[in-house]
Amino acid sequence: MAHLQETMKEKEHIFQSKYSAVPVPDNMTLPQFVLHEAELCAEKVAFVEAVSGKEYTYGQVIRDTRRFTKALRSLGLRKGRVVVVVLPNMAEYAIVALGIMAAGGVFSGANPAAHVSEIRKQAEVADAELIVTTGSLYEKVSSLGLPVIVVGEERVSSAISWDELLVAGDRAGIDTADDHINQNDLCALPFSSGTTGTSKGVMLTHRNLVANLCSSLFSVSSEMVGQVTTLGLMPFFHIYGITGICCATLRNKGKVVVMGRFELRTFLNVLIVHEVNFAPIVPPIMLELVKNPVVDEFDLSKLKLKAVMTAAAPLAPELLASFENKFPGVQVQEAYGLTEHSCITLTHGDPSKGHGIAKRNSVGFILPNLDIKFIDPETGRSLPKNTPGELCVRSQCVMQGYYKNKEDTDRTIDGNGWLHTGDIGYIDDDGDIFIVDRIKELIKYKGFQVAPAELEAVLLSHPSINDAAVVPLPDEEAGEFPAACVVMNPNAKDSEKDIMNYVGSNVASYKKIRVVQFVDSIPKSPSGKIMRRFLREKMVTRMDNKPSN
Repeated sequence: MAHLQETMKEKEHIFQSKYSAVPVPDNMTLPQFVLHEAELCAEKVAFVEAVSGKEYTYGQVIRDTRRFTKALRSLGLRKGRVVVVVLPNMAEYAIVALGIMAAGGVFSGANPAAHVSEIRKQAEVADAELIVTTGSLYEKVSSLGLPVIVVGEERVSSAISWDELLVAGDRAGIDTADDHINQNDLCALPFSSGTTGTSKGVMLTHRNLVANLCSSLFSVSSEMVGQVTTLGLMPFFHIYGITGICCATLRNKGKVVVMGRFELRTFLNVLIVHEVNFAPIVPPIMLELVKNPVVDEFDLSKLKLKAVMTAAAPLAPELLASFENKFPGVQVQEAYGLTEHSCITLTHGDPSKGHGIAKRNSVGFILPNLDIKFIDPETGRSLPKNTPGELCVRSQCVMQGYYKNKEDTDRTIDGNGWLHTGDIGYIDDDGDIFIVDRIKELIKYKGFQVAPAELEAVLLSHPSINDAAVVPLPDEEAGEFPAACVVMNPNAKDSEKDIMNYVGSNVASYKKIRVVQFVDSIPKSPSGKIMRRFLREKMVTRMDNKPSN
């Protein structure tokens, strides 16, 4: 029996980081962890808005986070209850998120560009108790039937003023200690489409996010602490923005230069004026920097940029080469992760600690404290090195599950705690990981996740449509965009444009259908699954053969 167990153990191919394990404190909430020793640099700027110039020092971040925490408790926010935050990137964003968490609440960021119906669905699915937004976005949330806090100078008579709330927090006199919060309590509920299907709430604890920050920041040298100015352009409602940018920067006592939206001239000017030396971006921005002639209007010798980090969408090798050619002094780093786990791999480490650089076109090496394996999607058997399979990860960072969705949770996290990512990849002899394909059906439009199932549900609600399938089509600028094959009923008179407008009126702009093709039927497997790859190949072929105007 012992021999059989040993043989079975040998067949389980589990890979770990080539770097030492990193200790994770077990007695700190996420706000406590990221603001640890922040009082020592109270006068240092933590956040500055690139356009308005509004600043928050570390001292002010600590002060207003405590004030907001007290105010939320005085409003009756109970432990474990969700607050939906509908804000653009702004200097106060991290204060709002950390204040919610410190009060025992659960932060759930929503895309401010989302359709009203999408925000409503998120609030309803999350059983939200409260909304935080700005005056300009108030109309999007005013009909949700929840109390609304409005951040900013604009006053809304039927909402709670942020400034007045902070003053009330000063008077509340409620203990702000986080003693009643356990590390295993939920602190964040971002929404993700996961490996399949429509949007789901991802349950993340303080422990999940503290552990991930410990793993992903392991390579930051002591000399870099307090020296990094990071661009805060990626959406803060996304786990990449709130954890990878805001929380990571606060932990390392750097500065975040906050941008609400991308515009190339503003972007380049901000990089130069604010002396940004680290810029997390996405491939479409890199493409703009490589191809847009506007870049040539700027004196690039004034750039202090040392590195860019790209994540959320694949980086084409050709684009990487072109970027490096145009910006030879800027290091291109890549990260791989997902909302259900946050960061899993990085391509660059601290050379002074013996952490090298992963191979070109790799997504990097495994972060400390993580177990990785690659399995045959059909059999579940773990695979050896250099053999492509579904990447699975097991660590303290794995989400607790999808909120009130046991079926999808069980499909994503198995009985042994392995999170199945839906991505196909392999690990080579040097420990570098390569992602070669993906099982999951998500479409990545400019780094945003678009679930085909969600768009298909919208299409099927149209009275003239009998059947529909949504697939990704490649696009140089966006990476991918949603395209639809539609089966119309015999009496339908609607045009392709009519169908696109219908979908566009029901979803956020980045989810819009960009191409519609009318077909006689939707090909499906015997089990009823849409044969998306077959449809995608046919649509790509048709577009390639379409005469140019």
